[in-house]
Amino acid sequence: MSDILKMCKTVVSSLRKKTFCQMYPFQPAKFHTHTRGHIKLDAAKCILCTLCAKRCPTGALEVDRVKGYWQINRYKCIMCIECVHACPVKPVKALTTEQQYAPPMAKMENERFDVEIKKPAAAPKVAAADAP
Repeated sequence: MSDILKMCKTVVSSLRKKTFCQMYPFQPAKFHTHTRGHIKLDAAKCILCTLCAKRCPTGALEVDRVKGYWQINRYKCIMCIECVHACPVKPVKALTTEQQYAPPMAKMENERFDVEIKKPAAAPKVAAADAP
């Protein structure tokens, strides 16, 4: 019987106190400077080099040069940021990290980005009369 009284005392005392946790929907979440958040791709800068997918230790990234897409499985990504370091695009990389977390998903799906396939610039043709 004393256990029930102790439990009732605990319940009543905790009903009178303020909550210890933040009320997330009512107060915005605070992100710190070192929060890793999620990987973000700028598809306009991506050159489909596949270096990010090769450096990913969990295989969360998939890059297809032929079909022109880049996709990430957010459930496999461990935010090690190896892909961001491997990105060769300069001065601003195609892959970056954002401090906010990725939005929740109802289904376990890969996030896919269509990337324009960039062909290398063709060398200028030399006319037969101009050739030495």
